[in-house]
Amino acid sequence: MPIRALFLDVGGVLLTDGWNRQWRELAVERFGLDPKETDERHHLNFDTYECGKLTLSQYLSRVVFYQPRSFSEQEFRDFMFAQSKPYPQMIELVRALKSRYTLKVAVVSNEGRELTEYRIRSFALASFIDFFVSSCFVHLRKPDEEIYRLALDLAQVAPAEVAYLEDRQLFVEVAASLGLRAIHHVDYSSTVEKLTALGLRLA
Repeated sequence: MPIRALFLDVGGVLLTDGWNRQWRELAVERFGLDPKETDERHHLNFDTYECGKLTLSQYLSRVVFYQPRSFSEQEFRDFMFAQSKPYPQMIELVRALKSRYTLKVAVVSNEGRELTEYRIRSFALASFIDFFVSSCFVHLRKPDEEIYRLALDLAQVAPAEVAYLEDRQLFVEVAASLGLRAIHHVDYSSTVEKLTALGLRLA
């Protein structure tokens, strides 16, 4: 069955991760936060934020600004957003495959709204992605199978018609169990090889 759609994660595939442990540790050092308290508060609140049930201000008020700070919320937001960097080869790969094979391209990701909107706008993701099944928009998070079923419904394709690029092995396994042609993205070269094996070749 030929591939008709390409599903993608954003963090770790098209861009750097949005707000992972590495960036949080940098923030703890940069802003002089308590590492243990920050990590605990983050884990108690972040899933709710990613599901679109907290604003970024609410998340930060619980994790960082629960006590007076010498820096502003805007300074902290700017630091968070500044960690987003593109992977130009991967973006160009998706653009090229979409154009050559007339693929539907969809994002399936776990991210909070403000960070998602910043990344879509800053890296012009909507110029080559048709729709965004982001946790903050649909109130579902990977590895919930329903987020993949929703993406399939929106794309109107069968699971076997989807190539799915994902950097987290668990999410690859869940998607594959539903019949998607899931690829564990490790680096550009190996992903190109795996896509080629599915019939998606660069010109």
